[in-house]
Amino acid sequence: MKQGVVYILECSNGSFYTGVTNNLEERLNLHQRGLASKFTAGHRPVKLVWNSDEMNIDDTILLEKQIKGW
Repeated sequence: MKQGVVYILECSNGSFYTGVTNNLEERLNLHQRGLASKFTAGHRPVKLVWNSDEMNIDDTILLEKQIKGW
């Protein structure tokens, strides 16, 4: 089964961004370069403030939704 992590970034304006990825290092690099999301592209630099342990991708998506309050 595919694995992933949930992560939370703090943006330069003090806001937070929550996402899911199967390669955290690569995804953080994309966020820092402005290539991962429109939101973080406009609020760089970003700082990783939390990430989950690796878990199956279905569980990461559920956790992301819980964090976002969906």
